[in-house]
Amino acid sequence: MAEANRGSRAISNVTPPEEFFGFKLGSDRKLARWDKITEYFYKLERESNRIKVIEMGKSTEGNPFLLVIISSPDNLARLEHYRQISAKLADPRGLSHEDGRQLVQEGKVVVCQTMSLHATEVGGTQMAPELAYDLLSCDSDTTKEILDNVIFLMVPCFNPDGQIMVTDWYNKYLGTEYEGTMLPYLYHKYAGHDNNRDAFALNLVESKYVARLLFTEWHPHAFQDHHHMGSTGARLYVAPYSDVIRPYADPLVWRELAWYGGHMAYSLEQAGKTGILNGAQYPGWGHFGFHWIANHHNIAGMLTESASAKLATPVYIHPHQLKGASPKTMPEYRAQTNFPNPWPGGWWTLRDIVEQQKIAAWSLLEICARFREKILWNAYLKASRQTQRGAEGSPKAYVISGQQHDRLTALKLVRLLLDQGIEVKRAESSFVAGGRVYPEGSFVASLAQPKMGVIRALLGRTFFPDNYWTRNPDGSPIMYDTATDTIAEFMGVRVEPADNLDIPEKQLEIVRQVEPGWSEPDKGPDCIYCQIQGYVLDPRLNDTYAVVNCFLSGADGEDVPIWRFEEAICSEEHPNYPDMPPGAFFIEHTGDTASRLAGLCRERGVPFHPVAYVAQVPRHRVRRLRVGIYRRYWGGSFDEGWSRLVLENFGFPYLTLKDDDFKDGKLNEKVDALILPSDKPEFILGPKADQDRLGWLDVSAVPPEYRSGIGKEGAEAVAEFVRSGGRLVAFDASCKFAIDTCKLKLTNVVEGLTFEDYYCHGSTLRVRANTAHSLAYGMPREFLALVWGGQAFEVKDMHAAHDYTVIAEYPDKHLLQSGWLIGEQLIAKKPCIVSVRCGEGEAVLFGFRPLFRAQTHGTFKLLFNCLLGMDEVEE
Repeated sequence: MAEANRGSRAISNVTPPEEFFGFKLGSDRKLARWDKITEYFYKLERESNRIKVIEMGKSTEGNPFLLVIISSPDNLARLEHYRQISAKLADPRGLSHEDGRQLVQEGKVVVCQTMSLHATEVGGTQMAPELAYDLLSCDSDTTKEILDNVIFLMVPCFNPDGQIMVTDWYNKYLGTEYEGTMLPYLYHKYAGHDNNRDAFALNLVESKYVARLLFTEWHPHAFQDHHHMGSTGARLYVAPYSDVIRPYADPLVWRELAWYGGHMAYSLEQAGKTGILNGAQYPGWGHFGFHWIANHHNIAGMLTESASAKLATPVYIHPHQLKGASPKTMPEYRAQTNFPNPWPGGWWTLRDIVEQQKIAAWSLLEICARFREKILWNAYLKASRQTQRGAEGSPKAYVISGQQHDRLTALKLVRLLLDQGIEVKRAESSFVAGGRVYPEGSFVASLAQPKMGVIRALLGRTFFPDNYWTRNPDGSPIMYDTATDTIAEFMGVRVEPADNLDIPEKQLEIVRQVEPGWSEPDKGPDCIYCQIQGYVLDPRLNDTYAVVNCFLSGADGEDVPIWRFEEAICSEEHPNYPDMPPGAFFIEHTGDTASRLAGLCRERGVPFHPVAYVAQVPRHRVRRLRVGIYRRYWGGSFDEGWSRLVLENFGFPYLTLKDDDFKDGKLNEKVDALILPSDKPEFILGPKADQDRLGWLDVSAVPPEYRSGIGKEGAEAVAEFVRSGGRLVAFDASCKFAIDTCKLKLTNVVEGLTFEDYYCHGSTLRVRANTAHSLAYGMPREFLALVWGGQAFEVKDMHAAHDYTVIAEYPDKHLLQSGWLIGEQLIAKKPCIVSVRCGEGEAVLFGFRPLFRAQTHGTFKLLFNCLLGMDEVEE
């Protein structure tokens, strides 16, 4: 970059970052806070006509989320015009080659770069003001070329809340022995480090902002996300990815990544930077985070990964501490073709990170400006070819039937597809596809569209490859995060591939937005409202629980009786009742129940059915349980954060429990149900007095007040809580703690096995549920569970086996739906959800995470049922 700007003059009316912040960004032991960075960008907007600052909205905790657009004044004056051109190139259906060529001649390359999505990876946000200043203040030929040919969309901080947390934490311990240590809690209210796993589920408001930029509004031609990695490898990783690659992206994308990455690596070497690695370490098949899913949107999606310092504190690395990146792509820390100039070791600083990230960011802008027409034509070709592949391949489309176990969750899936910029159509009449009849109102996602690759990845059955690139030399599997991202399976929505749709195109209407389609219940010919006894709600709908929770909250002081029927209700045996599975809710009619219920149901889209009598079916009175969820430090628990988000979204109040809550002997006075998010027992219990390490963590590097753990005393309190009538709910890895603490005669049959023997790393497996049991009310008889590691149980108690109830188990064969499963025979026919009677209470063990990243809507109800109490049996 310095070479490109040599001989240029600075525009003097733009304030340099060093003058504004009072230090050079990236300086040792200095971090600029987000409020000051925001102030600086607005100052730049007042001083320069090359920049436009837009607040897209507020972050999760109310901080400004900024989009900074940098380009020439002429381009900024015509942003909407260029946005439209980008949109047409991204979806050129109906355009001729000549039309495409004309758009290419006129359009601009749109480049989006996002900074510090992971808040402890501070370099990107510290670099962003300097990068902006260089573009606004420099008058070199290269800068002018960038400004004329590129519209640069910069998100200077993807996680404003976390940036503030980390900055304040760092400053709090500056100058102490804990300077530069990790943040002890999640650096996003709900997600922490998992926030970049949200690009296809869009549970977080920050994700929604960036998805709008990338997938529905601007359709950039290149996207780069700036990250940090560990400290003892390469100094900087840049594109391209290594093998293995995820299928269904256009081949041009992979070539573009190599092209862009090669230019960035070249520029970094030219600038004298050492330790630059590309084409290794990060595979082309990772989780569907923004930089990975972008490739299937025909956007060249990249990430940079800088070696970390200790936040803003320098770190010293001895030469012998430097390691290779991967047994297959960089087995040793020594020169190779994609790593020709190893860094020798020594001091490593935040300023080093800022400088190399800025060179990489600038280099991407530079190559996009220089090859504007080629890049825009590539955009046209990728979209056109993907559309053609979808039209000529098999299947031709995916159908989301209007008949679903949970219709409202199916509509949420359709909304997610729309938020990805995918074209979805609704059938205005019934039709036949693949020998099946689909009702009016079913949805069709044709693959004959530019985002064919996204559709196949999100809706189609997926198998992670087992080949040379996915096995270490010792035979153990290699995978980066989940083996599948088939969101339809996660959500429990039935989606079917189809090759022939027997329906005229004119009867398929493009969906612009999705509404639940709620309507006032029919009063019937006998004016049923005059004689109603209550209202029946469907337990198959997740949103029904949100409605029930509103009534249980007692906000207006009225105690409305709510019941659950223990058996299925057949409309033929109970006239005026709809067919319902076991667990249907019955809300008694009292006072203004009808109007309150109508309002709540309209808001959530939940249908309710007024009935004139109480069905003669055994029923239980529903009561709200006081719910507690354990929150620890040690960086926080992702599963705990996501669990809180789901509970809040569906109206379940909860109490956050910390260590002291377990040690005061009053746990039963605080909660009725205790949730232990998935966690290793050592992180629940905490370190012993003489313990130096906790997992990979150095205990001595953490301030004493954040060395959490409930200890032996807390574990005994949990056992007593259960014996005294409490309900303990343990997810996945926490089951071991529950088994040991409650002295359950139950084993996990895959515990201690090597990955060569058993491996399931984010795959969907078939599970069979006992839907007559109250903990499985509303579930289908067979469902899909997303399993990461997972537990498969075997009851060893021969004396009191009756105290163990199997709620769900794996079938005897064909367990895998999508992903990669090694050792199927080990878990076949084994329980994966078990309820165990312990004294007056019970422990409910989930062998998987039912709320995984707030994405697995198909298994939410399994937890929801655990959080409702059932009293007063009536026959």
